[in-house]
This record gives sequence, structure tokens and C-alpha cells, in this order.
Amino acid sequence: MVDSMRRPTVMIVDDAEENLMIMESILAQNYTPIVFSDAKLALEHALATPPDIVLLDIIMPDMDGFELCRRLKANPKFADIPIIFITAKNEDEYEENGFLVGASDFIHKPINAAILISRVKTHLKIKLVIDYLKTENVRLQKIEQHSSSELIRVIKSLCDNPFLKI
Repeated sequence: MVDSMRRPTVMIVDDAEENLMIMESILAQNYTPIVFSDAKLALEHALATPPDIVLLDIIMPDMDGFELCRRLKANPKFADIPIIFITAKNEDEYEENGFLVGASDFIHKPINAAILISRVKTHLKIKLVIDYLKTENVRLQKIEQHSSSELIRVIKSLCDNPFLKI
């Protein structure tokens, strides 16, 4: 859940150090970037400490971005965490496959700072609203349960009242 009192964490996973440095420097002013050049290490870290959003390269050694996305989205903790693929690939099949495995969006390389910031901000706003609605739903369900229990107690009390029995 994105806490409005702390800086959102942005996990950046790319095997190219230059791309990591560029994205980290662009996002560091407003977010807490966590960078990984190894998808397996990123997966371990993410499962232990889920970030607020993930920026993910597609073509990487050992585990590609599609597989990492698939594994993250298989975990219920990641149902509402946006994953944005950062890729040099422009073919439709890459985007189709990315959306099939759970991606929220795509940004094409070379990285444009304004687009990167805008997409991260947009997806974090969506996540914030989803988190708020989930929390509010739980709160309202508790109120409803309490109200139902109170209504049952009042009805039972009325039924047990000897002056109201017919």
C-alpha cells in the first residue's frame, strides 16, 4: 500500500547499469529507487519487501522480464502493484505478451525523463486509489457487521421482553 506520508518505492530491474543509473537519477528526487541488475535477486527482494511499483526490462540474462513479472503476479501481494516494462522492443507481440503476464504499461527506450515520471506518477495514483478503496471497503464491512450484530441484539432483546410478548 502506498503510504501518503512516505516516499513510494520504485524497484528498477535492468541488466544494463547505464539504464539503472539513468532511471535512478530521474526518479530519486520524488521516490525511493531500489535498483537491481539481476532479476533473481530482484524477485527475492520484492517478495520479502514489496515495492510500490516495478520498472522492468524485458531482455535480461537468466530470467527475462516476462518471467519475473509472471512470478511476481503469481503472488497475491502483487495483485495491485503496477509493473511497467521498460524496453527497446517495439513489436506488438512483446506488448501483448507483457500485458498477458500482468504488465500495467510500457515505456520504450531510450528513456524520456518526462514520460518516465508521468507514467510512474499515474500508476502510483491509481494504486493509491485502489489501496484506499480496499481499506474503505474493509472498514465499511466491519461497520456493517457491527450494525447487523447490534440489530440482532436489539431484536432479541425485544423478543425476550415479557411486556412485548403476544
